[in-house]
Amino acid sequence: MKRDILMKSTEKIDAREIRRKMGMNQQQFWSKLGVTQSGGSRYESGRNMPRPVQQLLRLVHVENIDIAKVRREDFEVIEYLKSYEPEQLKTLKKLARAKPKKA
Repeated sequence: MKRDILMKSTEKIDAREIRRKMGMNQQQFWSKLGVTQSGGSRYESGRNMPRPVQQLLRLVHVENIDIAKVRREDFEVIEYLKSYEPEQLKTLKKLARAKPKKA
């Protein structure tokens, strides 16, 4: 479901379609982003959704990231690896995707 709902970066995200496919009401869906139900309703009705809200929507409802668990230091580590250890970052991403079995 993830990728078929997510549009190309130049296209708008169809929040209503994502919400409906997830079987959530507006309150459930938008509260996870810190958006009120009425604000979410306006976005679903065609009002321009700010880019930060679009990105949060993608992270929370498409990528299934619990933003309550993300911390600044997580971003600092990623930015360090991108700048100074790109090969290490590439290796770590590969390992994370492989999801090794726990002993």
